[in-house]
Amino acid sequence: MTTTDTTGTALAEALARAFAGHFGHDADGVWQAPGRVNLIGEHTDYNDGLVLPFAINRTTTVAVAARADRTVRLASAFAGADPVEFDLDTFTPDQAAGWSAYPAGVAWELERAGITVPGFDLFVSSDVPVGAGLSSSAALECAVALALSDLTGAGLGRADLAAIGRRAENNVVGAPTGIMDQSASMLGTRDCAVYLDCRDLSSRPVPLGLEESGLLCLVIDTKVSHAHATGGYAERRSSCVQGARAMGVGALRDLDAADLPRAERILDDVPFRRVRHIVTENERVARTAELLATHGPLAIGELLDASHRSMRDDFEISCPELNLAVDAARAGGAIGARMTGGGFGGSAIALVPVDDADRARTAVLAGFAARGLRVPDIFAVLPAEGARRL
Repeated sequence: MTTTDTTGTALAEALARAFAGHFGHDADGVWQAPGRVNLIGEHTDYNDGLVLPFAINRTTTVAVAARADRTVRLASAFAGADPVEFDLDTFTPDQAAGWSAYPAGVAWELERAGITVPGFDLFVSSDVPVGAGLSSSAALECAVALALSDLTGAGLGRADLAAIGRRAENNVVGAPTGIMDQSASMLGTRDCAVYLDCRDLSSRPVPLGLEESGLLCLVIDTKVSHAHATGGYAERRSSCVQGARAMGVGALRDLDAADLPRAERILDDVPFRRVRHIVTENERVARTAELLATHGPLAIGELLDASHRSMRDDFEISCPELNLAVDAARAGGAIGARMTGGGFGGSAIALVPVDDADRARTAVLAGFAARGLRVPDIFAVLPAEGARRL
């Protein structure tokens, strides 16, 4: 048995005990889904574009048991999170609130897809940081979707389960996200990123080769929390729709660099810069996948840096803490760094030579301390397997 298998078994047993202690009976099973880091390709997913995320070794785990009635009872190991109970026959999306909206939304969307979901008891635990841009929400959605698919015998494929999770987030939680996060959580492969075309939903694994190249992927959680259901994320999405309409295309995916001079002529400055980010980011994703296949991860640093500049200056979704994290990591030896996730807070990632990891961490911590900011959480992540039953 591998170390990962041993860890998974121990986690499953611990969560099963917590479930039994809370509900007074055994779970039918334990399921797990990972968070994700987006290596490159930000805000391109809802523009029918290209993304290159990878599942990480930070996971959300759920113990679930089907019930004989239509009652759903949700409990968690989250500090301060109250248990939630509702009836599937009377549930409506406007009743959803807090963390429980994600599993409730999955059940709701499965039923809308024609799958009869029994009542169920669920206990959840997670080490994916909330609000850090590592997609804790998709990890929860995918773990629950896989569990309910198994328990109902629906046997849905992974792409279908990712779509269920996305619809739960869009229609019940109210966050206008694309399909990337759920796809990474469902389709992740060890040591690989997922090259996903968000127009036709085709995907393929792209080997990363970080270990062979002597690199670590460091996550720098700035502790500046963000929320996709509010504010700037929705505004950026709306601006992309408006930009595509002004350019006479169905989605910004239909534009390339040759279209940018015309876009600059007919669009005001801010809409143009939003469009330019999406167009150039799609090109960076394709180029990153190409370089990984031909030259390995040591060749992609400048693309990560360029992606961050585009998000900072054109899409304007970074923040001072993210910019500081990126700049300090680069000064500390990273070959490339960028913010990751929806923006307005959350995390940055840095590809760092193993021998420079301590220097990069020290540089980031010193930079935050010098400005009197909260101490960031800095940790390495590995490309991991997607959702599975433990």
